[in-house]
Amino acid sequence: MPLVVIVGTQWGDEGKGKVIDFLAHNVDWVARYQGGNNAGHTVIVEGRKVVLHLIPSGILHPHNRSLIGNGVVVDPQALIDEIKMLEEAGVADVRDRLSVSETAHLIMPYHKKLDHMMEARRGENQIGTTGRGIGCAYADKVARHGIRMLDLRDKDRFVRKVKSFSPYYQNLFSHYGEDTWSEDAVVEEVWALRGEILPLLVDGVTLLNDELKAGKKVLAEGAQGILLDVDFGTYPFVTSSNPSPGGVCTGLGISPREIEKVVGVVKAYTTRVGAGPFVVELEDEVGEKLRKDGNEFGATTGRARRCGWFDCVALRRSLQIGAITNLALMKLDVLDDFDEIKVCTHYLIDGKKVDILPMGLESVKGIEPIYQSFPGWNGSVREARTFEDLPTAAQEYIRALEDLMGAHMDFVSVGPERSETIFRDGGALFKPA
Repeated sequence: MPLVVIVGTQWGDEGKGKVIDFLAHNVDWVARYQGGNNAGHTVIVEGRKVVLHLIPSGILHPHNRSLIGNGVVVDPQALIDEIKMLEEAGVADVRDRLSVSETAHLIMPYHKKLDHMMEARRGENQIGTTGRGIGCAYADKVARHGIRMLDLRDKDRFVRKVKSFSPYYQNLFSHYGEDTWSEDAVVEEVWALRGEILPLLVDGVTLLNDELKAGKKVLAEGAQGILLDVDFGTYPFVTSSNPSPGGVCTGLGISPREIEKVVGVVKAYTTRVGAGPFVVELEDEVGEKLRKDGNEFGATTGRARRCGWFDCVALRRSLQIGAITNLALMKLDVLDDFDEIKVCTHYLIDGKKVDILPMGLESVKGIEPIYQSFPGWNGSVREARTFEDLPTAAQEYIRALEDLMGAHMDFVSVGPERSETIFRDGGALFKPA
């Protein structure tokens, strides 16, 4: 298992943290390849809940090491706060086991300010950004006036870049009647953190490639989901990076030939945070029940998630892009109390049945979901530890999803705890050694 990739196959929040936590027992490195602290991965072990935003979820395993790759944009204060949170929680040797790519870009104070301003001015057309400055940092990266981690090694270089790029933001904020800031204050705020950041910096590309050549096992951890990919998602209601498997190569600096397996993570129903088209959204008591029973509130922002039935049409696009044949099915237990469970198999658009999410979809106007109904099991699945332990109706639901998707559910989560998990045939990858 040289390199295994974990991706979300919906609009994020699928439960990747738990899957990564399981896989991390059998790897040497867990490497995050994109996103920023706009994503939250939640892991629950023996009743202890840990929410991680930047640091790979594998940090909770004392034997392995974690890398924040060059494809991630990093808020230095958020990173330090997360390290301290883990240390206070009793996680051992965090700073010794964590590395950060020296070419990862910094989220600067003006990125966060611009993010809030832009979202506020979109009015009814808001994207649903978290306000953490993620998209603005990526925009600077692409515009070639970003500031990278390695710039913290040389104060003259760092100050020069801040003073060179700052007027653009000063003029922009001034034009919109927003408060500006002192360039010296920005330098002082970020520079004060360098003492804790510098010991973490490495040439992440060389590090990972050398480790792979040495036969080390690496797990690539993505944030958000493929349907939020800036190229393939429901643009413009997307994130600012590439959560799809292609982002692994650019976000870590490794060859696609190193990837042995891509595992997709999917909920037993569908959720979405923020704005954007969501064909299966349920704005009724069923949607509210899914939200309540699934505790569907963002780990990063606390925002309520929009909920709906399982959407095969949207998922087929993710499976296509990622060539995914193996899935981890999460939150099956949330469906315990339903008499009837529905699955969207197609969309009806202008009288035509569509079986894959259309590119360029910005609105659900004129689109009708076509559902197939399944009987509920009306009983708890949380004690099940084998597939055969599940109620017959739950087994049939899972098999139906496999048939509809053409993918195998290797891993079935029946509760939030690490122990509340079923490994099916073909799921040996997940099983603890």
